[in-house]
Amino acid sequence: MSTRARPAPPPTEPRRRRVQSAEMGMGILKALAALGGAASLTAVAQAVGESTAKVHRYMASLVEQDLVAQEPLSQRYFLGQAAIHIGLAALRQCDPIRAGEPALVRLQAELGVTCFIAVMGNQGPTILRIEEPALPVVVNVRAGSVLPLLWSATGQVFLAHAEGGTLDAQMLQEWERATPAQKALVPRKTAIAALREQVRAQGCASVQGLLSAGISAVAAPIRQHTGQVAAVLTALGASGGFDAAPAGRIATRVRQEAEGISAALGFVG
Repeated sequence: MSTRARPAPPPTEPRRRRVQSAEMGMGILKALAALGGAASLTAVAQAVGESTAKVHRYMASLVEQDLVAQEPLSQRYFLGQAAIHIGLAALRQCDPIRAGEPALVRLQAELGVTCFIAVMGNQGPTILRIEEPALPVVVNVRAGSVLPLLWSATGQVFLAHAEGGTLDAQMLQEWERATPAQKALVPRKTAIAALREQVRAQGCASVQGLLSAGISAVAAPIRQHTGQVAAVLTALGASGGFDAAPAGRIATRVRQEAEGISAALGFVG
C-alpha cells in the first residue's frame, strides 16, 4: 500500500472568488488614492483596467463599508471615513527611525562607511541610530551626539528645509562662535542663503573637512507624508576614500535610500 502524501487540493472556487474580490477592492482603493482621493467612475475603471460596470459593482460594496463615498452633485467617488481612519492609524505608526533601519544597515554594508539617522532635537540635530563599519572612522559621533547646523551635512539639510526662520537664531550663534577657517568657507551675509538653496537644489548636503579635518559627509532629507523633513540620513568617512560629490555614488545612494524611507512614511513627491 502506497504511503505517498497526496498533494493538497486546489483552492475551492468560492475561496478563489473571495481572494479575487479582495484584490479588486484593494485595487480600486489604491487607484482612488493615486488619483488624488476623488475621481469619476470612468477614471477609476481606466486606472484598474476594468469595465465601468464591474467597477461600479465593487464601488457599491465599498460604499456600504464606508471605505468609499460619493458626491451627490458630481457623482465622483472619494475615500470614505473608514479609509481615512485606516490611513490615520497607519500614519500614527510612522517612525523615521524604525522605517529607516533596514535602509541604514543596507547603506552601511554597501558603502563601508559610517551611516546614521538624526532628528531635530531641542539643542540641534541629534543622532538617534548609527551603523558603523568594522573599522569605524575616528570621529566623535555616536547615538545622542548633537551636530551643528552650519558645519555638518546633517545640520545643513535641516537648515535648508526649516520653515519660518525657526533655526536662524541658532545658526547665527554658531557662526559667531566659528573658527576663522569656518567663517571663510561660509560667510554669513553672502553665502548662507545660497547654501540653503544649493542643498535644496541638490537634494543633499555635502561637506569636506568643515566639521572635522579629514572627514567628509553627505546627507539627504527624510520626509513625512506632509513633505516636512522628519529626519536626515547621513553617510560619513575619511576624506581620502570618500567621494562627497553631490553627483557621486555615495550621495546618489544616500538620496535613493532617503527617498525610499520617505515613501514608507507616506510621502509622495
